[in-house]
Amino acid sequence: MAIVEESPAAAIWLKESYQKFSEENGSLALVIETDGEICGFLIGRRVGDQAEVLNLAVATKHRRKGEGTALLGAALEEFRSGGGKSVYLEVRESNTGAIAFYERHGFAKTGLRRGYYRHPDEPAVTMERKLTGSIG
Repeated sequence: MAIVEESPAAAIWLKESYQKFSEENGSLALVIETDGEICGFLIGRRVGDQAEVLNLAVATKHRRKGEGTALLGAALEEFRSGGGKSVYLEVRESNTGAIAFYERHGFAKTGLRRGYYRHPDEPAVTMERKLTGSIG
């Protein structure tokens, strides 16, 4: 929860929501640890051949060190090995750093969802990546 609190652009979920989600069929919850400290996490899910990254956040002091890339790579491989063909996500329109991060990892913008985020109200950029071949 501390990572979410310092990541205002990440989806803000209650602790209970994370716990409930982790029990759902098809859910994926990954964490990355450095020196015994959890420094990032990714929450996703796969239904049939489609997957979705729901939340990815890295602690401020661990950003730009490869943790986000490692989390995303592990999730993409897990989705692909489970039969996933495509991965989708939404990101705040103003979060240009995250959009660039996902584009570097093979995601393409597919649309805009107006009124998607609250506090502040903001559109979401929708993105997709096909999971064919190797993950890289």
